[in-house]
This record gives sequence, C-alpha cells and structure tokens, in this order.
Amino acid sequence: MASIFALIEILETVVVGIIAGLIGSLTGLGGGTVLTPILTLFLGVPISYAAGASLISTIATSSGAGSVYIKDKITNVRIGMSLEIGTTIGSVSGVLTAHYVYSWGLTWIIFIIFGLTLLMSLISTARRGRIELPEKKPPDRTTRIFRLQGKYYDAALKREVSYHGVRWWLAEIIMFFSGFISGMLGIGGGALKVLGLDWAMNLPMKVSTATSNFMIGVTAATGSSLYWRLGYIHPLLASATAIGVLLGAMTGTKFLSKMSNKQIRWIFTAVLGYLAVNMILRGIDLSVYMSVPKIYQYMISFIAALSIITLLYYFYGGTERK
Repeated sequence: MASIFALIEILETVVVGIIAGLIGSLTGLGGGTVLTPILTLFLGVPISYAAGASLISTIATSSGAGSVYIKDKITNVRIGMSLEIGTTIGSVSGVLTAHYVYSWGLTWIIFIIFGLTLLMSLISTARRGRIELPEKKPPDRTTRIFRLQGKYYDAALKREVSYHGVRWWLAEIIMFFSGFISGMLGIGGGALKVLGLDWAMNLPMKVSTATSNFMIGVTAATGSSLYWRLGYIHPLLASATAIGVLLGAMTGTKFLSKMSNKQIRWIFTAVLGYLAVNMILRGIDLSVYMSVPKIYQYMISFIAALSIITLLYYFYGGTERK
C-alpha cells in the first residue's frame, strides 16, 4: 500500500511538472515560477526543497525548449551568451544574499519588493501588447559592437522577420537582477529576462521568449549547484519534476511557432500579474504584521491578476499593428 501511495505522489509530481513546463516554455519564464508554488501549496513540499527542485526542472525546461527554438532559428544565441555574464554573477549573489537575509528574518521584504517591481513592469509590457512586432529603433553603439541582429521565419505572419537589438548595457543590468532573483527565490528568473530582451533591447517577443529559455538553463545551473551544496535538493523529487517539466516544455514549443507575438505577450502579462500579486501576499504573510493563509494568497492572486489583465487589455489592447 505504501508503494502505491509513493507511486501516486510521483505521478502527481510529474503532472505538476508538465503543467509548469508548458507554461514556462510558452512565456520564457521557466517552469520554476509555476512549479514552486504548486509543490508547496498542493503537495506540501517544504519551500527550500521546492526551490531546489524547481531549479533542476528549469534546466530541463531550458534544455528541452531551448534546443527546439535553436533548431527553428528563433533563439539568438549571440545575444543570449553575451548577457550570461550578468545573470550568472547575479545568481551567485542571490544565493549568498539569501543566506544573509534568512538569518535576519527579512525574507518578506524581498518578496514584496520583487512583487512591486513586477507590477510596475506590467504597464510597459502591456503598452507593447497592441503590436505584433516592435517598432524598429535606430542601431546604437552596442548593436554594432556585439552584432545584435538576426532574423527568423514567423509561421504566424508567414514571412521572414529581421530585427536588431539596442541598449545591450541596460539589458545586462536587468540580467544581473534576473539572476539575483533566481538565486534568491529558486526560480529561473525568466520574467525579468524576457523584460530585458523585449523592453530594453526591443526584440520581437518570440525572440525574447526563445532566447530567455536558452539563458535560464545557465542561471539555474549556477544556483542549483549551490542549492545542492547546501542540501536543499531531494534527488527523487528533482528527478520527477524534471521529467514532467521536460515533457511540458517540449509540448509548449509546438505551440509557440503557431502563436502570434501579441498572444504570447498577453499570456506573459497575465502570468506576470499573478506572480506579482502572489509575491506581495507571500511577503505580507511572512512578515510579523499580518497572516494570509496560502489558499487565500492564491485565490486573491488569481482574481487580482484577472482584474489587472482586463484593465490593461482595455487600455492597451488596441488594434494590432504589424
């Protein structure tokens, strides 16, 4: 009987991983941002082990989705590799800072600041949600130095799309904080990566999503090695989630090429809104000032995210421009 229950728990973990991998590959967020809350809320996994497993699964997401996007020539490997320095340094800094923050009991402040940052970023993301492709900006010095250009065939538009990136320096700064958040919270940091590629560098959303999936594997590998060293990775849990996430990520890649940049952007905005509200509520719950049961955290986050996406779409949905 015990073995049957153990098998059911493993299957549940794999299913959770599939859902997380599907969402992660479509939005470029990585499966960890979805996996960690589901593991802790519904399966009762301690947050430290959930974070460790999510980092391992994020590597699976990046490997599965990233390989397909590279094959389809959507990923810009040159841009991704040029930004890895910032995200890797940030990841190490995030893990080390987490130890310090945990020792002083101030984790709740990090959650709230992160949530507020994501909320503010929603507006800039939503403003671009009415367009299929970003308005081209003149190449700058970093465009020429790092050769930040590329092209891919867009199946939704049925034509080849050429593009170039700008403001590499700004994206590098954002990547540092993306890595920092990844190490701090045990997630891939894809939310900020996509923002850095999409908003700072003015890349098409598909390129941002695909390149983010390529990058989060390196970030997660850096953080997971430290989590392993600290004893926060359970081999069986990590293996089951990694298998599920890989299956979900491979499935998600089949949908990406057929979806428009606009659709992907609004999916990204909806997920980002949910995560932002959830981070704030979790921070409040961790503080000594107010207790918010986890079930209410997720219910309020869902309702708030639905309201936010409705308002943003009302103001910024607009008519699609190509």
